[in-house]
Amino acid sequence: MSLKRIILFNCRSTALILIGCFTVFVIWKLKERMSDQTLEYFLNRGRIKKRDAAEVRWSHAVNSRSRLTEALTGPSHMIEADVIIRGRDPKEPIMAHPPDTDSDITLKEWLQGVKDYDKGIKLDFKSLEAVSPSVILLEEVLAQQHRPVWINADILAGPEGQANPLDPQAFLSSVKTLPAYTVLSLGWTTGWTAGTDNAGYTWDMVCVMEEICRALNHPVTFPVRAVLLAQSFSQLSWLLQQSDR
Repeated sequence: MSLKRIILFNCRSTALILIGCFTVFVIWKLKERMSDQTLEYFLNRGRIKKRDAAEVRWSHAVNSRSRLTEALTGPSHMIEADVIIRGRDPKEPIMAHPPDTDSDITLKEWLQGVKDYDKGIKLDFKSLEAVSPSVILLEEVLAQQHRPVWINADILAGPEGQANPLDPQAFLSSVKTLPAYTVLSLGWTTGWTAGTDNAGYTWDMVCVMEEICRALNHPVTFPVRAVLLAQSFSQLSWLLQQSDR
């Protein structure tokens, strides 16, 4: 397999695991020079003091003008937001998480607001129809800007996942023109119920993901629900071991 694995936690250089309340990001890299790209960006600008993923702060669900202002002027390094198509005319990419269908800020306005700050961005796509017009906006608004850009979508059904995943081939076809440094965050739809024996990621799930990622040219992350990690350790370890390092 052509993928290279990098861990960017506590100054290691063989994978990146970022642990949030519910998600672990496991990073596969394709080229040595991109191994710690996100950390290098902030390190070179004096935003972090050492090459340690724990130094990177995130702002999540930045789906409004007020939340964007807060994130841009605050200490966060990475800004995450959700993208859908507005549920009324004009139908265009906006920042909102279902079941919301409208927002006070469009993706174009959001990107215009971000471009004058040294922040990284992560866009989480909730619908396939939002991807292609959003890629066009990304290429227009952020042209010539080499900042961390992560593009996220759940493309496969995972443990107890109720939401419909985005079609993997259609999604990957839509984002293939993005710059080579763009990180693709490819996940599974999942669910979790407190007080029950929740199933983890199965062998079929990780095998299908490995097959999808095998020929990709972008660096890839896997967002994994943290509470399912222990019961899925063998499967996820195998997935990482399919790397050529």
